[in-house]
Amino acid sequence: MKPNPITAAPTDAAARKSIKPVICYPTDTLPRPDLSAYRALRDDLELIETVVIPPRDAATWEVPAGHFCRLVCPEGPQVGDLNLFNLDNLNERFYSGKTRALDGTHVGLGDQLFSNFPYMRPIATITHDTLDWYGFDEFGGSVHDVIGTRCDPYTHNLLSHGGQYHHCCHSNLTRALAKKTGLSPELAEPHVHDVLNVFMCTGFTRDTGQYFMKASPVRRGDYLEFFAEIDLLGCMSACPGGDCSSEHSSDTAPCFPLAVEIYRPKGLPQGWQAPPVSGYDRSHGL
Repeated sequence: MKPNPITAAPTDAAARKSIKPVICYPTDTLPRPDLSAYRALRDDLELIETVVIPPRDAATWEVPAGHFCRLVCPEGPQVGDLNLFNLDNLNERFYSGKTRALDGTHVGLGDQLFSNFPYMRPIATITHDTLDWYGFDEFGGSVHDVIGTRCDPYTHNLLSHGGQYHHCCHSNLTRALAKKTGLSPELAEPHVHDVLNVFMCTGFTRDTGQYFMKASPVRRGDYLEFFAEIDLLGCMSACPGGDCSSEHSSDTAPCFPLAVEIYRPKGLPQGWQAPPVSGYDRSHGL
C-alpha cells in the first residue's frame, strides 16, 4: 500500500487531474498486417510437431518463419510464461515493453510481438485467440498480458526473507534455454527476458495501481496462435501458480501441462515478406 500523501494539494488540483490523457505512441502510421491473408491459410494446416511442457517446468521448440504455432491448454487451467528468440541470434528477442507500448497491456488477435533494440521488428503475429471473448472484466482484468515480468527466485527470496525456490518461471526458462543451447545456466540466464503471460488474467488495481492476478478463464482446448515472421526459438514455462488464482512460486497450487503445436501451411500469406530489422542508422546523433 502506498502511504497517505504528505503534500498539500494545490488549489487547482481538480483541474490538473481532469486533463485528458494523450496516447504516447499513436499507431495510425504503424504498418499493420493483413490479417485476412494470414487467416486464409488456417483451414489447411499440417501439424508437424507437438511439444508437451510438464507442470512447474519449461521446454523449448523451433518455429520456422512462415509457420503457425499454437500454445494450448490441453488439460486443467494453466498459465504459461513465454519467451521468444530469433533462432539464429539469441540477442534478438521478444520486447514486452515496446510491444505493450504499441499494442496495449494485453495482446490478442491481430497484434504483433516486437523484438528488442536495435532490431525492433515484428517477430510474430497473433492469428487466433480462443479467449478473445473475455475482453476486460469489471476489475480491469484481461488475458495474455505483457505487463508482468515472470515469477523469479530473486523476488521470492526478497519477499520470503531468504527463501530458495527453483521452479519459478525464471528458473524454469533458464534451465530449458541452457539445455537447448548448451550454455551454462549462468550464461543462459541473462538471455531470459520479460514474458508474454499466456492465458494469465491480470490488471492493475484502481486504488493503488498494483499488479493483480486472478483465476484464468482458460478452459481445456483453449489456445493462442501466432504466425512466425522470422525463424523463432520458443521457450515457455508452465507456471507453478497453475491458474494463478491464489499465488505463484508455489508447490501446492494445482498445476497442469501445456502443449505447443507447430503447423505448416500450404503456402505463405499473400504479399507476405519477412520483416527487415529497424532502418534506424544507429548514429545516435554523433
